[in-house]
Amino acid sequence: MPPLNKTTSGARGATSPALTRLRAALTLFFALDGFVFAGWVVRIPAIKEQTGASASTLGLALLGVSAGAVVTMTLTGRLCSRFGSRQVTVVCGVLMPLSVALPPLTHSALALGLVLLFFGAAYGGINVAMNSAAVDLVRALRRPVMPSFHAAFSLGGMLGAGLGGLVAGHLSPTRHLLALTVLGLLLTAATAPTLLRYEVPPVPGGHDAARSGDPGASGRSRASGDSGAAGGSGDSGDSVESARLDARGRAARRTRGLVLVFGLIALCTAYGEGALADWGALHLEQDLDAHPGIAAAGYSCFALAMTIGRLSGTALLERLGRTRTVVGGGLLATAGMLLGALAPSVGVALAGFAVTGLGLANIFPVAVERAGALAGPSGVATASTLGYGGMLLGPPAIGFMADWFSLPVALTSVAVLAAVAACIGAAAGRTPTPGNRAAEASAQRPERTPVR
Repeated sequence: MPPLNKTTSGARGATSPALTRLRAALTLFFALDGFVFAGWVVRIPAIKEQTGASASTLGLALLGVSAGAVVTMTLTGRLCSRFGSRQVTVVCGVLMPLSVALPPLTHSALALGLVLLFFGAAYGGINVAMNSAAVDLVRALRRPVMPSFHAAFSLGGMLGAGLGGLVAGHLSPTRHLLALTVLGLLLTAATAPTLLRYEVPPVPGGHDAARSGDPGASGRSRASGDSGAAGGSGDSGDSVESARLDARGRAARRTRGLVLVFGLIALCTAYGEGALADWGALHLEQDLDAHPGIAAAGYSCFALAMTIGRLSGTALLERLGRTRTVVGGGLLATAGMLLGALAPSVGVALAGFAVTGLGLANIFPVAVERAGALAGPSGVATASTLGYGGMLLGPPAIGFMADWFSLPVALTSVAVLAAVAACIGAAAGRTPTPGNRAAEASAQRPERTPVR
């Protein structure tokens, strides 16, 4: 497996039509995910009024989305390993549009929380499944195209939020979200055959062991072959086999450790996204006396810059490599957030938010892709769960720190965690992966003559 600071540009012109179709279909699923979720978010105020929930009870009900997503992500990783990431993506592509139609049918906070558990489960499931499928496709394409999928998610979210705002005054939440259900099911029906028809070809070089979450799989085959060749060697054969088992155990532990490292990188960057979504506008309006309309544009500047950064992410990764992209992005986000949090004027703060979006744009996709390359769907599930946890942690953490200090000071925590992500990325880029260590050991091991 290539280390963090390597990218394989491959033969661009050699991409097969099947892989091109798979990439297009998977991109549509990412866009659908962002579009549906944003459509739900813009109708939260209307559903709050419909259910008669107070701010506190609504907050508890909305935890259903988070709880459902976090619980399902780990399970989805196992389902992807057993049944296939693309198959699970299609199933979740049906469940998520169906579940988004349920919240407007509720008339109490309790009922809303229960249906949001289902919606959150579908949302968490499709995120793990489609990211796992994307990791396989990135490996087959031999190009770092992961940011393009996340750019589709961002574009879908922006389109869903904008369209939702336009129709909010004309359609009830029930009709609006039912329209999202119909559109989502139609898109899934149109793209699912492509996603299921074409197989992602295996890539030579031993990556399948890492993808399956068992770095020692290839070692097992060598061990069994050598054991059979040396049949009857007695205690020495047992000691060799024991040493190999120990080595595979160490490689597996190292793999799990690296997956957690990439999950922490995802957490640090998602923390900033959650914090800016909930507190950016309030900072502009409360601390810089911005007009409410201008304040609302704060997150839009951040989201638009993040989308632009992801659209250019593949070219950036091919030019700079993963380590430089992660480290440079983290440092850029650190500078941008310090500027946005401590700026003396609205214009400078908006520029800081945009710089932060550019810096954070490609860190999360790289972290998820690396975790998936190491441990397959279970790696994607771990990194996604930690990343989603960071997004949930950000808003309340900012709130507590704002009470203790001030909101501008609290927002600098986004810069601190972006710097932490840069440091972790630099350290991970210098850490040999289990696959590389195994390859080096294999290259250094003298050939043995089989005993006949």
